[in-house]
Amino acid sequence: MLNEFLALADGWISERTDERGAAWFRGAVNEVAKASNERPLSVAIGLAPRRLGKTDLALPAADLARAEALRPGLDLSDWSIDQLARVALMAGSHVGNDADFAARFDSFCTTAEINELIALCRGLPLYPNAALIEPRAREAVRSGMKPVFEAVAHRNPYPRETFAEDAWNQMVVKAFFIGSTLWPIQGLDERANPRLARMLVGLAQERWAAGRPVSGELWRCVAPHADGEGIAALVHGWNAGNAKERLAIALALRQAPRLKAELPFDEIAGLQAKLRSERSEWRDLA
Repeated sequence: MLNEFLALADGWISERTDERGAAWFRGAVNEVAKASNERPLSVAIGLAPRRLGKTDLALPAADLARAEALRPGLDLSDWSIDQLARVALMAGSHVGNDADFAARFDSFCTTAEINELIALCRGLPLYPNAALIEPRAREAVRSGMKPVFEAVAHRNPYPRETFAEDAWNQMVVKAFFIGSTLWPIQGLDERANPRLARMLVGLAQERWAAGRPVSGELWRCVAPHADGEGIAALVHGWNAGNAKERLAIALALRQAPRLKAELPFDEIAGLQAKLRSERSEWRDLA
């Protein structure tokens, strides 16, 4: 897969830069692959924005589909040219030894500046042997820097496929603490679980007690696994919430029809019909 990705990256970069930029990128990939130490990789990743620019990659639908076909879940819809180049350079440094690559990736992330770290974390689904780099991915989602967190958590199949339940739950909860959104997280519904639901109910209760708002996205992970305390929280959220919060609860309850007897379902059914007619989804309610 790495060679196929490098070929795609070469084509996309060549289409969006001049001959000097394309030649620099190809030379840098070649040099990184042959290097006996990390210096060429470090220099090339640092130079990428100056050599290629920082404009949006802006891939058309056909190329986004090519990326998805190469690596299911790979979403390059909001990448920039320099981010693509940095990921390609890191991927190109793999020469057959997964453990060496994982050590190189971890070492580089330790000293990378924030924009380099964001780019390299976006490349997580492309690197070999996902388990070996998982500790660095978990470290990134523990970061208090929202862009670094979102580089791993958003539009990225890596957490869904690799994180154990505890790490997954911590990532979802962390999103609320740093003011991020849930809707770009891949696999959110399939990886919802009872323990996460209880954690989020506790978070909602803490915020209500402090007089703070509760994001409507929270109910998406609560409703399918709500126990008695979760149902009580949904009822409270419905009764105390504004119109947008009620719409979020109505959308969450699409995945939990078993709760219809616990809430004013006639009114909820009306809101669900409104959501369907307006084709509203979680990104519209975040």
